Amino acid sequence: MKPAQLTQTISDTLVHLRKSELKVADFVLKHPLEVIRMRIVDLAEQADVSEPTVVRFCRAVGCTGFQDFKLALAQQLASSPSYGQIAVTDSDSTREYTHKVFDSTVDALLKVRDSLVLDNLEAAVAAICSAGRVEFYGFGASAAVAFDAQHKFFRLQIRSSAYSDPHLQNMSATSLNTGDVVVAISQSGRTQALLDSMELVKNAGGIVIGLAPSSSPIAKSATIAIEVDAKEDIQIYTPLSSRIAHLAVIDVLAIGVAQKKGPKLQKHLQQLQAGLSSLRSS
Repeated sequence: MKPAQLTQTISDTLVHLRKSELKVADFVLKHPLEVIRMRIVDLAEQADVSEPTVVRFCRAVGCTGFQDFKLALAQQLASSPSYGQIAVTDSDSTREYTHKVFDSTVDALLKVRDSLVLDNLEAAVAAICSAGRVEFYGFGASAAVAFDAQHKFFRLQIRSSAYSDPHLQNMSATSLNTGDVVVAISQSGRTQALLDSMELVKNAGGIVIGLAPSSSPIAKSATIAIEVDAKEDIQIYTPLSSRIAHLAVIDVLAIGVAQKKGPKLQKHLQQLQAGLSSLRSS
């Protein structure tokens, strides 16, 4: 098991644990730093269970025993000090799960920021600025990111559209010209319909900018890969941090394009702002 997966595994396994093992899981998710300093007898006492129950819990989440479990937990905490605090439990208060959501998002954003390849960002900005058309493709939660991106780039005087239907994506892809750009957005990086549309874009001479996890099929297939690794600690509430990370990367690209367009764009944005003022209440 990879260390970064431990708390996710615990959360995913909750529904399969015995009542006594759930006590251990709840304590571990709430007090991970304390657990890595505990003996097995200490954890058993704190969770109000027997030592054999602690061992059964460790094996249920994929570890060979208590020491192996502590090592995996310590490695995860070392790689992520806030450890993906989205490990929500049923007993969390409003304050606790609110803090977990925000802490997890901040942690994910910092990790994504530090892992981005700047040369790829620069190449993506240059491609967008040179394109006659820029289209955004995404499904599910990624569709919301695509439509948000279309709104941002439309304001930057970029001819842009967003599509979340595979038929419309294919029609869009086959109508592109050489040098046009598609930004393919995927939090899984494995959506087959999106991969099919990307192939059509490349066949038409277009450029595909892929926002997806590293080493995923979409990242590998993209002309320019912008790898966004924002792992969620439990699957039931996804996507949380990954969606925010994709939105932040779109903002980075938008700022890069705005910077390249220079002072003329500023005048256009001021005119837009003035035009919208009549729609707002005083």
